[in-house]
Amino acid sequence: MNIHNGLGGLPKTRQAHNHGAKILSIGLLTGGVLVACVAPPAVAKCQSPSSNDFAEFRFDDSGVRDLAERAADLAQAEDDKTEAEQDRRSMLEDLYNQGRDSLDEGDYSSASKTFHQLAQMAGPQTDAALYWLAYSDNKLGRRDSALESIAELKKRFPQSRWRKDGEALEIEIRQNSGHPVNPDSQTDDDLKILALQGIMYSDPSKGIPLVEKYLNGPATPSDKSKALFMLVQSGSPQGQEILDKIARGQSNPELQRKAIEYLAMSGGPDSAKLLAQIYASASDPGVKRAVLQSYLISNDRQALESAATNETDESLKREAIKQLGLVGDVPALQALYASEKSTDTKKEILQGLFLAGDSARLSQLALSESNPELRKAAIHDLGLMGGKDAALQTIYAKDTDAAVKEEVLNAYFIGGNADALIAIARTEKDPELKKAAVSKLSLMHSKEGNDYLMELLQK
Repeated sequence: MNIHNGLGGLPKTRQAHNHGAKILSIGLLTGGVLVACVAPPAVAKCQSPSSNDFAEFRFDDSGVRDLAERAADLAQAEDDKTEAEQDRRSMLEDLYNQGRDSLDEGDYSSASKTFHQLAQMAGPQTDAALYWLAYSDNKLGRRDSALESIAELKKRFPQSRWRKDGEALEIEIRQNSGHPVNPDSQTDDDLKILALQGIMYSDPSKGIPLVEKYLNGPATPSDKSKALFMLVQSGSPQGQEILDKIARGQSNPELQRKAIEYLAMSGGPDSAKLLAQIYASASDPGVKRAVLQSYLISNDRQALESAATNETDESLKREAIKQLGLVGDVPALQALYASEKSTDTKKEILQGLFLAGDSARLSQLALSESNPELRKAAIHDLGLMGGKDAALQTIYAKDTDAAVKEEVLNAYFIGGNADALIAIARTEKDPELKKAAVSKLSLMHSKEGNDYLMELLQK
């Protein structure tokens, strides 16, 4: 029995061990799962390359079907695992942003609770969470707890870019250990920022070293951002040098991303060159994403096109495509669409064309694209652009795919085009499509739609 589906052998590290058993096949089965099967006369063991677990199958008349079903289950399990991990990362990021908002609002009690929860969840933000937990607890007068969090940060993440901030906070805590803390007072922080602003305004040569010292010490993200902006405003070579260092990564990741943003605002060929170097050398996707967003600020279309074309990380590639749409680089998006193979990435390009306001190209693709999924995506975007495009009427009249017709109805609904839905409801012979058009009219609260609904009730 051979269930091979035309795919070559697995890499050596992925091949099943053959302990006297016959290798039945190595191939791609239902759901895209790659499996290797070995069997004695009546039993097969199949291994997914993503795990070391073998699933046994007894080869009777239903053996192949069982194997295919198991392969599909493995594929679904892998997809579910990936989706669950993405959901978890999104949840952790939301939790981190919630804690940061509490810091900026001076609500250190809420910040402490949030960052404590985040630190227990062992996500990618754990080192940052430990630092901000220590910072919040110090503001609340819980110095021992703050020092414990810093010690944990240094022990668990010795190479973390948050370690330097933690050590600076530790020094401040130990120096102030004999002074009482008022958790409700933010006066010192506000006064420091005002003092720095005053000195930077009157004597930048004295102010710049003080700002640099402040950036290397403990402060809220909001206050550090204000201090960093002072360097941008100074326009001095010394301030630019400090900004460049931070943008290159000589600080914690948060401050680096803010420096990248300010670097783009400062503009000029030197800044563009530095941003390109940072993007090329960065291993942190968050930093790369910050650079891509900075290209939007500086309107660097060439850099965005290069990233959208050459980036291998799908998430970053799509971010670059999105930014191309926001800067309105339609020619670059059209060239990418023509060369791209991935359906998901092509959908992102369609979204970019929507962001760029290129209804003509979207109409063309909605009419001519052979891939139904992409046609529906183009139709959906035309709906977001108002649902008035003549291409929608043509598609509905000529297309035989009910799913495509339903997408046109959705586009009319999204665009608020009640007249088009009424016209379809009057002439459509398919009862399901007619019902869908009427259903959407019932939700639109338009005068024309309501008049037609009354007309139906009177029949």
